[in-house]
Amino acid sequence: MTPLVLALLAGAAAGLSLGALGAGGSILTVPALIYLLGFTPAAATTASLVVVIVTSVTALVAHARAGAVRWRAGLLFAAAGLLPAAAAGALSARVPEAVLTLVFAALAALAGLHMLRRRAPREGGTVSGVRAAGAGAGLGAVTGFLGVGGGFLAVPALVTVLAVPMGAAVGTSLLVVMANALVALAARAYTAVHLDLTLLLPFLATAVLGAWDGRRLAAKVSAATLRRVFGSVLLAVAVAMGATALL
Repeated sequence: MTPLVLALLAGAAAGLSLGALGAGGSILTVPALIYLLGFTPAAATTASLVVVIVTSVTALVAHARAGAVRWRAGLLFAAAGLLPAAAAGALSARVPEAVLTLVFAALAALAGLHMLRRRAPREGGTVSGVRAAGAGAGLGAVTGFLGVGGGFLAVPALVTVLAVPMGAAVGTSLLVVMANALVALAARAYTAVHLDLTLLLPFLATAVLGAWDGRRLAAKVSAATLRRVFGSVLLAVAVAMGATALL
């Protein structure tokens, strides 16, 4: 396959995950950019932020039209993560590529296990300002350092920490993810990272289309089946990335 075809297919797969599950798209994006399209780990995590921003905005508009976004809660949660996202984004460019790959592999494994063992978070917990700030800061740091949206972390955090109903948690998490990704990308603006736009733009286009198809797929296939499939893929990706970094 040519690099262009690989970019189109990989983007569609990442978007499909995001649209069907509200998570996992960016965690598939980074390894796809590295192993299929030849991006360096630093370039892949930066390019992933671009993908996260565009796909999050697209999905956020749809959720906002449906009234499924808690703007105040989302902005408060995002505010706690802005500085950590900026700091982690700047730090990421100075970390050896092997270390960056290993850390990302660990996060991919965590995300895969989370999808395989996922349970619906309990709603209506006691809201703690300290816990909310800590959760928001942690999510911002993950987004900035690894270039991932962190939807699989944001949704349960919003439900359990800020008592956002499940029906609005996915839409609200998109607001948080978008804000963190914008700050993290700005922090990397002056790093010497080359992004191959001839491959990134086709990837981005099919990711957006895949996200819409994922929403339709979610209506036809059970959520448990989708989580098992994508969880297994993420675990395989984590093992491959970890082995590559260590060998």
